[in-house]
Amino acid sequence: MILTKTRAVAIKELRQILRDRRTLLILLFVPAFFLLVYGYALNFDVRHIRLGVQDNDRSTSSRELVSAFVNSGYFDFVAEPANPAAIDALIDRNDARAVLVIPARFGADARSGRPTMVQLIINGDNANSATTVIGYALGLVAAQSAKYELEARVGSGTGPLLTIEPRVWYNPELRSALFLVPGLIAYIAMLTAVVSTSLSVVREKEVGTMEQVRMAPLGPVPYVLGKTLPYFVISLASATGIVLVAMVLFDLPMRGSWLGLIAAVSLFLVGALAFGLLISTIAETQQVAFQIALLTSYLPTLMLSGFIFPISSMPAFLQLVTYVVPARYFLVVLRGIVLKGASLTLFWRELGALSVFALVVLGLASLRLHRQWT
Repeated sequence: MILTKTRAVAIKELRQILRDRRTLLILLFVPAFFLLVYGYALNFDVRHIRLGVQDNDRSTSSRELVSAFVNSGYFDFVAEPANPAAIDALIDRNDARAVLVIPARFGADARSGRPTMVQLIINGDNANSATTVIGYALGLVAAQSAKYELEARVGSGTGPLLTIEPRVWYNPELRSALFLVPGLIAYIAMLTAVVSTSLSVVREKEVGTMEQVRMAPLGPVPYVLGKTLPYFVISLASATGIVLVAMVLFDLPMRGSWLGLIAAVSLFLVGALAFGLLISTIAETQQVAFQIALLTSYLPTLMLSGFIFPISSMPAFLQLVTYVVPARYFLVVLRGIVLKGASLTLFWRELGALSVFALVVLGLASLRLHRQWT
């Protein structure tokens, strides 16, 4: 019975969407417009890079080099991986943006005046961040090399004693599009889903059909499901289309599982659609609903998710606010799947946070709608 009622509401809502040019504009044109504008136009800067260190020398010189990185204020020491597999896991989980690998006999070679090299492995899923890391690392290593040259009384003609070999993973060319496009998927999906569902219910209030719906033998559950199902399908198709278009226009790789990607996007969309329903229970007009939707979805997703500005560079109180922004967690999962080919099991914390958000918001929306229904 519930399925039949849900199907009837969904068909009615789909017909309404096809007749409403404004809704179609939001769902179809806006995603394509944002993808082209942001994909081609934006570049960003970052600070405070999480650094892992694999010290195979354990000498005074190696500790001095690590201190130079940490004390610079650009890097934060977060872990000390013991082997290459630990480095892989550290970067795949996004626990570190870079890993400094110091070879054995590093200290002996540097102190005796023999040229030596350290390796810096960089997570390249964020091209702008990776470029910043390389620039900082080159400057720090050059300063440390000059110190060793002075101590060893080596003339400038022999060249620098210490050099660094940066290796960028997942985005070797440091192309901005490869980290912007996943962020755009989160940004566009959140905006379109929240705005569309918030307007759909309020529209019933404005035209006066909400009272008729309440009198019909529907109940709030089939009504909510029927209202959101068309938008869920359209938003999911839109997000998938953005990935496909980005693969063609920006050479975006798809290294992970499409099934995992669809599952992550679906979970994110459930929370976004539920948030739109919650707004619809608060607003009385479409204008108010649109303004609330923009204020609560557009700005947080754009500014506080890590899409544009790195969260680590924000003030402490804003970093706390980001924990309630679902796009913060979705971006980590999305970039991990698309750029790194990582499994969903690595992102259980982020997926758990998205699930909690969806359940809480859906519960609040259902509670308010049930009160209004009765």
